[in-house]
This record gives sequence, structure tokens and C-alpha cells, in this order.
Amino acid sequence: MSESHSTTNLAEAGVPVMENRHNLPVKVFALRKQLYVKAKQEPGFRFYALYDRIYRADVLGAAWALVRANAGAPGVDGVSIEDILRRPEGAEGFVEEIRQSLINRTYKPQAVRRVEIPKSNGKTRPLGIPTVRDRVVQTAAKLILEPIFEADFLDCSHGYRPGRSAHGAMQQVRKGLSEGKLEVYEADLQGYFDSIPHDKLMKAVEQRISDGSVLRLIRQWLRAPIQEPGDKHTPPRNRKPDKGTPQGGVISPLLANIYLHWFDRAFYGSSGPGSFAKAILVRYADDLVILSRYQSKRLSDWAERILESRLGLILNREKTKVTNLMCPREGFDFLGFTVRRNLDRHFDSGKCYIHIEPSKKSCQRMRASIKEEFGKEAAWKPITMLVRQLNRKLQGWKNYFQYGQPSVRFSGMNWYVQQELYSHLARRSQRAYRPPAGKSWYRHIYQDLMVLRLTR
Repeated sequence: MSESHSTTNLAEAGVPVMENRHNLPVKVFALRKQLYVKAKQEPGFRFYALYDRIYRADVLGAAWALVRANAGAPGVDGVSIEDILRRPEGAEGFVEEIRQSLINRTYKPQAVRRVEIPKSNGKTRPLGIPTVRDRVVQTAAKLILEPIFEADFLDCSHGYRPGRSAHGAMQQVRKGLSEGKLEVYEADLQGYFDSIPHDKLMKAVEQRISDGSVLRLIRQWLRAPIQEPGDKHTPPRNRKPDKGTPQGGVISPLLANIYLHWFDRAFYGSSGPGSFAKAILVRYADDLVILSRYQSKRLSDWAERILESRLGLILNREKTKVTNLMCPREGFDFLGFTVRRNLDRHFDSGKCYIHIEPSKKSCQRMRASIKEEFGKEAAWKPITMLVRQLNRKLQGWKNYFQYGQPSVRFSGMNWYVQQELYSHLARRSQRAYRPPAGKSWYRHIYQDLMVLRLTR
């Protein structure tokens, strides 16, 4: 059967055919599509000849372009994207060097530089930064492996997948609640990326991949040393991981989805809650909720048994809970949004609607981020530069949280930005700052200074 005919049949059957979202070279995109079609048509097929696809010159070239576009910090070797571009042989020589190391089987990943990223609760989360060289190889592997596993992934999975987003996950949540599945089981996986068992993860990968060279690559990345940061008294030290896949690695999100696909499949299997409770699973990477009409002990016991006993993961019991949206003022947070049922105030019918808005924690994080823009360094920045940076941050926040009914939260954020801007302008001027004659503060901020105003 020809490739075009196969693709047409899949499209007619309702299977989403992959789109060229990253403007990949035509031959690279065609290869990905072939792999997707093959995997979709033969669910039990194990791919045995993929390694030579990973080191294809056009695949590695496309991987380099994606890594360069994504920028990012240097790894343990200190080599940045700019350093590579400044080399006499340039990016072409760098990519060819990688290709030869893969062909000759001399490629070995370097240690992953670990940094701590602040969280809103005052704690930190670990982030792993591979070297640019390793990011290129991981991206090339992802270009080849992703379409194979995309053919298997279920519609309940939304995170780190092409053509899917948090908005799609929220739409699925809204649909489930609208169908009367108002009891919500919120599962919080503790340190998911750091706790995935290597042996079980490799078994999940091997269900589709039998190419030994590709499996060896993945094992090398999983076992690559993690360089823990030092301080003024102790130098950085390397630690050999016995589980987990570093959050921040290019291949890590795909591997994380491959592992939790076991949970998705079991959930909708003949003995899972999708069958015995007609429940709905919505998952974005390791964030997941289960919606049903009634959260029985059988359902929660099933989820905890699969996640902890079978998959070897850890549930945070303090954050894992059941919320009943039939109760007034009850709601739950998911992917930065707060979800609850509100009484429709425009009618006396007693009907409720699903209300989705940015959560309080999301607003607190954004206010803290805005406050940083007006820190000490802001006094030396031209106001146009300051506004440009502020608008970029506001636009990103708006793009993410425009789903649902964010108007009240957006208005509150507008007010906060105005107050911070008033204070900043007053501090940087020796005399009292006033808008131009005949203009209100509102028009001055949004028309003269051109600050972005959040609206729905």
C-alpha cells in the first residue's frame, strides 16, 4: 500500500495525521509520517531499524535547527550555541562531528548539569541541562521515536505532545463535568521525573522498539551522571542516577509519556475505571485528574495500586484528594486553573455552569514576576524597554489563561500592573510624576506608554 493511500485511509478513519508544525525539511517530515502510519496500522509491530535514521544528515540538521531555535543554557562543558556558531567549521562541522560519532559508535553523553528552579511555595524543583551536543542527539532521536509512540498514545494524554495543549485538557475536563461526572480524584505524583524506574521504563520502550543501538542510546541518557551544583566550599560533584529521567532533557517528556501510557491504557481497559465506573481520565504529563459520578473506594484503590505498586511511583497523600463539585464553593486546581460550578446569576432557573479561571496561586506567581520587573535594575532602564519586557510577560500569561472565564482575574492583574507602574514612575522622578495635560492615568498608561491591557 502506498504512503499517500495509507495516510488517506487513516484520515478517513478519524486518526489525526501529523502536521509539519516545526517546518522540518520535507524528507524528514515524510519519514516521520511513514513511521506514524506504519505504527498506526500495525499496533504490535516492533521497529528494528531506526538507528541509521537518527544519524541521517538531514535529521541531525533538523535537530540542530530546533536546538538552536530553543536556545537554552550551556551544559557541563560550558559550550553555548553562540560558541558553536563562532567555530571555524561552524554549525555544519559540529553536526558532522556528532554524526560521525554516532556512526562509529563512539558517542557517549556527558553529565547533566542540575540547577534548582524556584517554585511559588518557596521550594525548588530540579532541572537537568544536557550539553548542546547531547541535546542535538536527543532531539534527533525524538524526531524518529515520537511519531511511533504518538500512534499509540490515547486522547486523554495532552502534555508535551504535538498539536495538544493545556487548553485541550481543560476542554476535556469541562466536557466531563458537563456530563455530570462531578466527583474529581486529583492525583499528585511526587517527583515523577526523578522517580521513574529505569527497568520498567525500558520495558515500555521495548514494546515498540527492538533496535539495540537505539535502546543503548536511551539507556546511556538515563544513566548519564548528574552534576550536582557546588558552593564556595565544595566543588560540583557527579551522581549516578539509578532511576528517573532528568526534567529538562529533550527526550525526557517523551519518555515520561511512554511510561504513563501504561496507566492510560489500563485505565480504559476492561478492568479499569473507564469501564467499571465510566470515569474519564485527563492527563497532562504527570498532572492527572479522574472524573466520575461517584468516587468509590474501588476507583481510588485501583489508581493507587497501579501508580504505586505496578509503576513504582510515589503519590503525595497530602495533595491527593477527592473534590465533589456538587457542593457549593467547592473547586479544584488543575494546570494553573481553578475549576468549579457556579450558579448562573442571569437566570432564576437554579442552573449551574462550569467556571474556569486562573487559580490564586497562578495569580500570585504572576504578581511576583511583575514585581521583579520593577526591581532595582528597572530604575536604569528606559521606560520603553521596561514596558516591552512587561508586555511580553503579560502577553504570555494572557495567551495561556484566556481559556474559560478569566475576566475578573484579568481585571485584578490590570489593577496590580497599574499600581506597580504608578509607584515605579514616582520613584524614578524627583518631582511628582503626572500624565500629560488633559490625559487620565488610564489613557496615559494604555495609550501613551502602550502597556498591554488584559482583556477576555
